Amino acid sequence: MNTNLENINQFIHYLKVEKRYSENTLLAYQKDINQFSSFIEQQYELLFSFVKHIHIRSYIVELMNSNISNRSVCRKISSIKSLYKFLKKNNIVSQSPLANVQLPKVSKRLPSFVKQKEILLLGDRSFFPDDFFGFRDYLMIRLFYQTGMRLSELTNLKDSDINSDSIKVLGKRNKERLIPISLEFSKLIEQYKIFKNNEFEKVNEYLIVSDSGNKVYEKFVYRKVNYYIGIVSSIDKKSPHILRHTFATHMLNNGADLNAIKEILGHENLSATQVYTHNSFEKLKNIHEQAHPRG
Repeated sequence: MNTNLENINQFIHYLKVEKRYSENTLLAYQKDINQFSSFIEQQYELLFSFVKHIHIRSYIVELMNSNISNRSVCRKISSIKSLYKFLKKNNIVSQSPLANVQLPKVSKRLPSFVKQKEILLLGDRSFFPDDFFGFRDYLMIRLFYQTGMRLSELTNLKDSDINSDSIKVLGKRNKERLIPISLEFSKLIEQYKIFKNNEFEKVNEYLIVSDSGNKVYEKFVYRKVNYYIGIVSSIDKKSPHILRHTFATHMLNNGADLNAIKEILGHENLSATQVYTHNSFEKLKNIHEQAHPRG
């Protein structure tokens, strides 16, 4: 009979090779499963195959007493559900102990986004320093807002991925997609590439580079985006993903088809995209409340 550690390693290998999850996602699963494994081994000295419904309930209570949010508790239990689904599929367990487990309620959290009048300020080149590095920062913001791409997708963009009417993006699970861009935006990117070639003696294949001309890393981009959003907006979260939310919300508010947004964002199913319709509904509701004569 396999140990818990062996089962964890098999599960993570499955997520990496067959599901093609990103390194960040794999680390999150590993952390959640390791935490669960430590609990049942220390508290009950159990292998995964002997865990029952009562042990899962006990673990949920333990999590809720550790001052983490209900949302985090649900995410951790979701990781364990995926583990047991894998174990059942491979005949390591006969049934999942998580069937009919009641989870704490989580309030629906709408995606945050930057207001249109605020993001338009960042569309002005004069808002950024008048040198190559200012141009690079300006282009990063434009890329996020005009394409809705993910942070990892931007850092992995290569010069060769840019065409006159589209950008080729390598998304989750190594799935390629084409994001349409205007000729004007394509010309802007070409200007940047010329600027980059003049700035550095040796240029690598990646589109967005660091101050030293190397491939840019995610924390660097995150800090830049956080800084610039902070200048124009009082929004709490100021991450690249917020610009992805902003792209989708503004597209929807301006009449874009939901399926088209789904394809551009690289979502696998429409339900992931439909969350943005709630933002649009909230906007319509606010307009109605402000404009309707009867309130």
